[in-house]
Amino acid sequence: MLTAGQSMGVLMKNRSLVLCMVGLAVLAGLISMTEIGTKLRGLLSSKLSMDEHGESKPLAPQEAKTLKLSETARKNLRLVSKSVKPQTYWRTIQIPGVVTDRPGYSDRGVTSPAVGTVAEVHAFPGDTVKPGEKLFTLRLFSEYLQNTQAELFRATKELQLIAENRARLDSGVQSGAIPGAKMIELENQAKRQAAAIQGFRQDLLTRGLTPPQIDAVAEGRFVSTIEVVAPPQRFLTQEQQAKQDDKSPRYEVQELKVDLGQQVQAGQLLSMLSNHQDLYIEGSAFKRESTLLAKVAENSWPVQAEFSDDDVSPWQAIGTPLTIRHLANSLDLQSRTLSFFVPLENQFRSYEKDGQVFAVWRFRPGQRVRLHIPVEEMQNVLVLPAPALVREGPEAYVFQQNGDLFNRISVNVLHQDRQNVVIANDGSITPGLYLAQSSAAALNRVLKAQAASGVRADIHVHADGTTHAAH
Repeated sequence: MLTAGQSMGVLMKNRSLVLCMVGLAVLAGLISMTEIGTKLRGLLSSKLSMDEHGESKPLAPQEAKTLKLSETARKNLRLVSKSVKPQTYWRTIQIPGVVTDRPGYSDRGVTSPAVGTVAEVHAFPGDTVKPGEKLFTLRLFSEYLQNTQAELFRATKELQLIAENRARLDSGVQSGAIPGAKMIELENQAKRQAAAIQGFRQDLLTRGLTPPQIDAVAEGRFVSTIEVVAPPQRFLTQEQQAKQDDKSPRYEVQELKVDLGQQVQAGQLLSMLSNHQDLYIEGSAFKRESTLLAKVAENSWPVQAEFSDDDVSPWQAIGTPLTIRHLANSLDLQSRTLSFFVPLENQFRSYEKDGQVFAVWRFRPGQRVRLHIPVEEMQNVLVLPAPALVREGPEAYVFQQNGDLFNRISVNVLHQDRQNVVIANDGSITPGLYLAQSSAAALNRVLKAQAASGVRADIHVHADGTTHAAH
């Protein structure tokens, strides 16, 4: 049994032991916190740098410049890469315009050659006709035309009688029984009748009668109806017209001006025909741009045209360069703009339905156009489509393709419009590199998404844990 003093001594020793253990635990905790603080300071020091005053500042993170894109992703973006080379580019200004008919070329009016009534209509609005095909049949009751036919028949018969008299008197003149003056008088009469016949035939020809019909009139078979046909195309020789086939451009009946059974006068308009093979692009510019436009027209600099609602897939490219033909010498009173004119050769397709051929033209009067007028020549520059460039504030980037990898390159933009972007050839892009021609904005978003994931697209990680940059 322990006495009370001995028990008190044991308790005091145990308390000292407990206090020592607690002190050791606290000391170990302090040591651990010091190590943690040291590690945290080391980690923070790796993220901080010292400024010029000796104060710490955060380090800028390294920006990702390379992204990886699979072949499927490239197909979904319809991404195409092409080699770029220095070239000459014309900086342009944009001027609005509209497709219009070319006066004297596009529209033709068909008139009545004589007084009569419309007996039959052969071509209606929307129908197409070749030169020489029938448009109308007119029933004639023109007194003048009937008199002309009668005079032609009478003159023809008189010439025949003179020829018979000359043949009968020829033997008497040779024998001296009939004076020679009589034969000279008959020859003069024959010449007068021949001249009259020639005049009558020409008059009937201009009235719309054909040579076979005029020959019939000379024999006494008068014409009571006349066929009005489509006129020959202007600026084409007979040989060129003969070579035209069913695929050649035709006249289209645009509007009928008369009805069936209507009486018409000589020279009255019967119908309007259109042939949109030759058109104009009429541009509208301000007066201050007239000096520039005159220079463009004088030097025949090519003008680019961007047509609204134009599906280019079924058509061929415009072969002949577009140039300004002339400028108007007066201003429009309402818009205060100056018109200038660019000749445009149209394209067409035809199809057949119900035995009738119909034409489909690529360009139509009234179609809106955006004209790109050249103003400055830029040499030794790199030209890309506008979608090949992406901007971030003052920075501009393009993407170079290297297999599945796309490298973002910062460039200096000299000029940009709706269609193209002009980049300075300052060494930032080596000529011959393959650059993405579109979807630059989408590629930039993919680059940022891959950078946010923490995995660099230009680093390969092997099975053994080693890494290296992309080849």
